Amino acid sequence: MRILITGANGYIGMRLLPLLINAGHELICCVRDKNRLSIDEDTKNKVSVVEIDFLESPDFTKLPKEIDAAYYLIHSMSSSTTDFDKKEEISAQNFNAYVAHTNIKQVIYLSGIVNEKNLSKHLWSRKNVEETLYKGNYHLTVLRSGIIVGSGSSSFEIIRDLCEKLPLMITPKWVNTKTQPIAIRDVLNFMIGVLGNQNCYNESYDISGPDILTYKQMLYQYAKTRGIKLLIFTLPIMTPKLSSYWLYFVTSTSYKLALNLVDSMSIPVIANDNRLQQLLDIKPMTYKRALELAFIKIEQNQVVSSWKDSMISSRFKKDIQKYITVPKRGCFKDQKIMQLYNKEKALNRIWAIGGETGWYYGNWMWKIRGYIDKFFGGVGLRRGRTNPDQIFSGDALDFWRVLVADKNNMRLLLFAEMRVPGEAWLEFDIDENNILHQTATFRPKGIWGRIYWYMMIPFHYFIFGGMIRKIASK
Repeated sequence: MRILITGANGYIGMRLLPLLINAGHELICCVRDKNRLSIDEDTKNKVSVVEIDFLESPDFTKLPKEIDAAYYLIHSMSSSTTDFDKKEEISAQNFNAYVAHTNIKQVIYLSGIVNEKNLSKHLWSRKNVEETLYKGNYHLTVLRSGIIVGSGSSSFEIIRDLCEKLPLMITPKWVNTKTQPIAIRDVLNFMIGVLGNQNCYNESYDISGPDILTYKQMLYQYAKTRGIKLLIFTLPIMTPKLSSYWLYFVTSTSYKLALNLVDSMSIPVIANDNRLQQLLDIKPMTYKRALELAFIKIEQNQVVSSWKDSMISSRFKKDIQKYITVPKRGCFKDQKIMQLYNKEKALNRIWAIGGETGWYYGNWMWKIRGYIDKFFGGVGLRRGRTNPDQIFSGDALDFWRVLVADKNNMRLLLFAEMRVPGEAWLEFDIDENNILHQTATFRPKGIWGRIYWYMMIPFHYFIFGGMIRKIASK
């Protein structure tokens, strides 16, 4: 089959790609920026990539006419706290307009469980998108999922941050809300199972795991699985805004995502039927088993995708590639060079930078900078990195975004997503003479940008000097 995947570089899309390729399907990956599709060259050669922003007016020449099915995986919850629902509706309407010019037969939409009368704005928006997609000229299959648990999923990473960092928690009352989590493997099994299945045309299904748990029980089960002692006390007077700040400062989530999540966490998310389990003969795994499998992937360094690499975790929602050309005028630079004794070893150190490895010198200063960034509404250091030794263009790397990751040409270019009064780049480049060039570039905005640079010069002297010496050392 010829299959269109919208949001192909998202958490679910990246998991679907290898499964569909291995099944022999022809894939068209639809992304806003093809430079941000974080897959290796071998996989890129097996798929077609088109650039479409579904918030913009349709250009019908971008999609081929012959398409058999599509996965609709577009969500805007983290792009705004006010109008994301309007953006999601516009995206769905434009998607319908695009595929109206194709021969598409089926669209599969991954939504959320919406069985309560009083829905949060987030869940109402998912239901509204479902209704919009039902107006398209194709057969729609809707999978309404509970909380998704898997290595790199936002729900899993938030629970992980909370339990690993707070052995004693003072929590909001929404931790007593009931939910029905589902393992990412089961989600993918359902998504593959309904593909081309005519029994699933024009149907909406709830999909979930077997366990109905409160968020508090989910936290306790995580702690038990990891051998962590945990105490949770609930504070009923904590407001939604305070709850959002609590999630934002303790976990790696952005404030916008935290605010929208808190809005939904007071709503029970429980499945009403299991028809699809019977139809496809799928028996979902328990929450405990989902956690165990997630950590197997983490310990084996086989995390395929992470929500942190999505632009929802970024300060910059669009046009990140416009920063790929480092400016030369009106900038301050910290340039250092060093002869390498072992080029391969140095290159591997560059490709392992950040995350658990750290920044090779003055890590405590980097951590303080991360706390300051969080305090002022930035992304901080908690995003880390998805894989300890692989980097792709578009990946999140602590409070940087990877613009260029070209290991063959020995060049890594990072763009700062931290809060700074200007724009900042950090570049590593090894030339043909085995000389490492490390360049920090800062383009200030106004007088405060210049003051910031001069204030940071003493720290840069030690941090950047120590970093290049460590990378180049024997």
